[in-house]
Order: sequence, then C-alpha cells, then structure tokens
Amino acid sequence: MVDVSFARIVAVFLKELIQMRRDRLTFGMILGIPVMQLILFGYAINNDPKHLPTAVNIQDPSIYSRTLVRALENTGYFRVEHLVKGEKEGEALLANGIVAFVVTVPASFSRELARGDRPSILIEADASDPAAAANAMSAVLQLPGFAFNHDLAGALSTLRATPAPFEVIVHRRYNPEGISAFNVVPGLIGVILTMTMVMITALAVTREVERGTMENLLAMPLQPFEVMAGKIAPYIVVGYLQVTVVLIASRVLFDVPMLGSYFDLSVGLAVFIAANLSVGFTISTIAANQLQAMQMTLFFFLPSIMLSGFMFPFRGMPEWAQWIGEILPNTHFMRIVRGVMLKGSGLADLVNDLWPLLAFMLAAMAIALLRYRRTLD
Repeated sequence: MVDVSFARIVAVFLKELIQMRRDRLTFGMILGIPVMQLILFGYAINNDPKHLPTAVNIQDPSIYSRTLVRALENTGYFRVEHLVKGEKEGEALLANGIVAFVVTVPASFSRELARGDRPSILIEADASDPAAAANAMSAVLQLPGFAFNHDLAGALSTLRATPAPFEVIVHRRYNPEGISAFNVVPGLIGVILTMTMVMITALAVTREVERGTMENLLAMPLQPFEVMAGKIAPYIVVGYLQVTVVLIASRVLFDVPMLGSYFDLSVGLAVFIAANLSVGFTISTIAANQLQAMQMTLFFFLPSIMLSGFMFPFRGMPEWAQWIGEILPNTHFMRIVRGVMLKGSGLADLVNDLWPLLAFMLAAMAIALLRYRRTLD
C-alpha cells in the first residue's frame, strides 16, 4: 500500500509557493495577461465604430447640402473633418487612409431636387476593412427618407412622399464585394511576423545562457551591436521567406489582388521585421530563461494583434486604445500592407506609417544595446 503523507504534500506545496515568489516575472505574467485580456476585450474592442472621419465635396452650396451634412453627422457614424474642392483631393485622402468616406454633392443637386428628379449623391467608402464601414453604410441608406423633411415645406412638401426625394449611390472602394479574405489575409502577414520574429529572437540569448554557450560568445571580441546584428540578420531572411509563402498562397488560394509594387512592400517589410526582431532581442536581454522569454513575447503579442486593426476596426476603439495602438509596429504595418495590396499605394503614400515604424525600431534597438550584458553576472 502506498504511504501518502499529507505533510510531504504540504511541504512540496510550500516549496512551490516560495519558488513562485522568487520568480516574480512569471507570477506577474500569470496575473497580468488575464487582466490585459479583460481590459482589451471589455473596453478597447468595438465592432460598431462611430464618428468616422469624412470628407465632403460640395459642388452645390445650398441649404440642402448643409442639411445633408448635418444629417450625416446626426447618424453618429460620420464626422466631417475635410472640405475638399475636387475629386482628386478626396481620392488622395481616401487612399491614404486619412478619411473613411468621401461624400460628393453634385452641382445640380438642389435644382433637380426641386424639380422632383430624384438627384443622387455619391458616397465613396474605404472598404479595405469591410467591418468598419458596414454599419455606417446601413445608416446612410436610410437618409433619403427623412433628411429633408424639414426643408421640403410648402410647394415642395409633396416630395416627402415615397419614393425618397433623392438617392444615395455608394461606391465601396478597394474591396467592393466586401470579401473578408481581402482584409484578413494581408493582415495575417503582420500577425505571423510579429508572433514568429519576436519569439524566435527573444529565445536567442536566453538559449545561449541555458546551453552554456554564452561564454564562447562573450569571449569573442564583439561589440553589443555586432552581436545583435549578427543574430537578427538570419531571421530577416526567414521573415521574407514567410511573407513569400503567404503572398503566393493569398494569390493562388484566395485571389487577393496585388495592386501596388512588391518593392514598396519590401521596404515596409524590412523596417517592420527589424522592429520586431529588435523587440525580441530586448526581451532576450531581460528574461532569465526561455520560459520567461515566451511569456514576455505573449505579453507583447496580445496588444499587437488586438489593437492593430487586424481583428477589430481600429477607429472603433476608444482614444486611449488608439494611442497605444499607434505606438505598436503592427498597426502601421497593417496599413502599409493593405495600402500596397488593395489600394496600390506607393512609398510617398506610406510615409506617415513608415516613419513611426522606423522610430520604433531605433528605440527598440537602443534599449536592447543598453541592456545587453557583456557578462553572465
């Protein structure tokens, strides 16, 4: 018969508590990750974004145009931030992701409305993220039935009856059919690279310490930057191989278009991969072992995927969450890869997202170099 001792079980239990108390980083991750998930899912995630930035191109400055703009804002989905004077100006704002919608009121709108000819207004939507524009499009299609009820008085009151006095023509740009794969597959490039590049590099130095090979590395006449560059360089090649596989699969399996230049995409890729590898190297200089390195990688990966606009509309998040998202490299790379593949954006259009990526990369490299230990103590 097996002799089971409750006292020995308690002794092992107390020993594990002491070990847990010594390994404060692991204990902090055990508590921190659930709290982070609770905050992100409870406060930051919103599938019904409101007050989306909008540009209006009013070619007929009449009372009806002003009423229409107010009606758009009253839906809660549109926030007019730009008054453009031509089609090209609105096109540039939409292509660069500065606005989500461009509303065009034609020059003959009020004249045709008074004649009962049911004029049309054009709303161009950035549908590269179909979920972000879906509810706003549903709301705007209800406008013709009530927007001008106050203005259509007297002799024009008969225009209140059905059919509506005007109609809305919606152009869903960049993804007119709302195919989810066109949005998800390019975004997967950023998610895959973030997960693999950070984790692989985070394990690099800690693995050297655990295997006892760090002594050989420290004995070499190497500067910290040389060590970091030498460890990062091979994984840049691995990152490009991963992207090549995803791009081929996206074209063959999902027919995702590639409207831009592969060179422009490769420039953004180089900065993004280097930024993630720098984060991984920084983690490897902090973590005491590979378990801690993986835990810290997860702690970085969760907000990177949740706050980047990959799973949930970026503009639907509260302002504090958007500020955090703007710091993370995955957010900017999402815009770069979707811009190049779906919008045909060039390097000039990507500058607003390239420089934050570059700044993050340099900051992560600086922290890694400062923390790099030349000894095992």
